[in-house]
Parts: sequence; structure tokens; C-alpha cells
Amino acid sequence: MNIRSLAALPTLFQKENTLPRSSQQQRVGYLKLQLDGQTAAVLSMPHVQEAIVVPVGRITLMPNMPTCILGLLHQRGQVIWVIDLPKMLELQALNLDVQELYNIIIVRVGNIPLGLAVQEVKGVMRSHFSTIQSPVGVVAPTLVPYLQGCILQPKEVLLVLDAEAIVHSPTLRNNEPFR
Repeated sequence: MNIRSLAALPTLFQKENTLPRSSQQQRVGYLKLQLDGQTAAVLSMPHVQEAIVVPVGRITLMPNMPTCILGLLHQRGQVIWVIDLPKMLELQALNLDVQELYNIIIVRVGNIPLGLAVQEVKGVMRSHFSTIQSPVGVVAPTLVPYLQGCILQPKEVLLVLDAEAIVHSPTLRNNEPFR
């Protein structure tokens, strides 16, 4: 890094902070992810505990569970249920036959952690609340209960996932694995 680059740093940081305070508060951080080949989504950062990549063998399969439940993961002294999120949302399930690694986002709702296996974690983005629109009529009706809305972008529609609705999903509660 040269001296000119260092001199520009204060200017870069000032531009970020020149937004009115009310505008800064409306911007929210999201973790961007790919659910399947066609479906991108975001999760609000306050619910995201961590994003990890783990070998398939670290997930312990459990019998008599809904098909979207992959099994249990021991992570940082906790045992966490892991689900195939696309499959739970009735999208294209993860390809478990060729997959050697899982991309898992660990979310926490209250005291309940849950691992969400997805196709890919794409990074972090920020967006204003005002860009979130109703998902009704834009996405399949089966997705709506699990969404806070959607963000329409020029090349894609981002589903804004509702972590609380996912964790408390009736699909996951049928066998009561999270009590």
C-alpha cells in the first residue's frame, strides 16, 4: 500500500458517515446465499451466528426425521440440527450424492441454533428496508410463510428469509426434534 492510498482512507470513511443518521439506521446487513441454481436469498445478519464449510461426514444422520433434516452437527461445544434449506422450502434439494462439503449457515433465534445447508454462501450486502417488497405474486406461494419479503434487483430477485419462521417451521416441528 502506498502513501496516496493511506491518505485516501479518511475520505473513504467520511463518505460512509455523511449519510443522515435516519438513513444509516434503515440500512441492514444481510448474508447473501444461493439456495439452488435459480434462487438467491439473504438472511438478516442479527440472526446469523456463523457461516462454515464442513465435510459431509461431520453430519450425523438421524433416523425417522423429515427428509429435509440432514442430521446433527457438533460445533463449538454445541449439538446443532442441520437442515437442507432448499428442500425444506420445496426448491431443488442439495445434491447429496456428489457433495463432499456442506455450506452451513448457523442461525440463532432466541436460544435455538439451527444449521441451514445451502448451495453457496455468496457474501455480505447492505440494503435499505424500503427496498424490501411483498413476496406475494412474485414467488411461489409455498415460499411466502418463510419470507420477510423480496428485493427486486435488475438481474435477480433476492428472497429475504425469515429466520424465525424457518426455525419454527411446522415441517421441522412435526417430529419435535428441537425441544
